[in-house]
Amino acid sequence: QAQLVESGGALVQPGGFLRLSCAASGMMFSRSAMAWYRQAPDKERELVARIGASGHTYYSDSVKGRFTISRDNAKNTVYLQMNSLEPEDTAVYYCYAQLVYTDQAYWGQGTQVTVSS
Repeated sequence: QAQLVESGGALVQPGGFLRLSCAASGMMFSRSAMAWYRQAPDKERELVARIGASGHTYYSDSVKGRFTISRDNAKNTVYLQMNSLEPEDTAVYYCYAQLVYTDQAYWGQGTQVTVSS
């Protein structure tokens, strides 16, 4: 059974940095597009960054230039490096995986990121 486990969420001051990790198991990781979404209180879940099976990346305008998504297929892990964090980045961050050319998709349980002084 496929499973995504996020880690790395924490309380950090504005201007700080964090690295989130998402470890995948029970799925064909190297053939999956991976993404990070986030959901702030009273807001809809939104796409933050995505990395395709080929390595092509996409970023939302709100994080472009500050966040970097990467993947290590040998470790079945996707990362989100978050720099210059702002209070507006406070949210629960979710890992998402979709096996390419299929409708098989999975969500992690989420990890809390709080940016506050």
